[in-house]
Amino acid sequence: MSIEAVPRTVRIAGVLTTLQAVAGLIFVVALLVRGTNTGSGGVGEFGSAQTYGEAGYFALLSAGVLAAGLGMLNGKHWARTPALLLQLMLLGTAWYAMGPSGQPVIGLALAVPAIAVLWFMFNREGRRWSYYGNAAPDADRED
Repeated sequence: MSIEAVPRTVRIAGVLTTLQAVAGLIFVVALLVRGTNTGSGGVGEFGSAQTYGEAGYFALLSAGVLAAGLGMLNGKHWARTPALLLQLMLLGTAWYAMGPSGQPVIGLALAVPAIAVLWFMFNREGRRWSYYGNAAPDADRED
């Protein structure tokens, strides 16, 4: 499917998902910098190893999110499900940040783009695109 056939809302969702991946990669870089700044000896060496492991874990996750974001930008239907699952997980994380953790600013920073991506993917154009170019069962019905 060419990029012209991809609805604008799906491309916007792809851009937002790609930006989330970039934020994850920036976090990975921050973890790596933190790992190199950990003092040597005893607990510092163990902490450094844990930090590098955490950076590797988030690098793999961010690479998957980046693949999903770029896939949606290019109109790849396989990218829709991973992107939607990511947004649902981010909403759960945002809820925890706003509620039990008492960090409403962080929660909102996570929730707003996640809700936007979900809206872009579930609006009429996004639903129609999800049917591989075929008309969705409710495509002609007004919402």
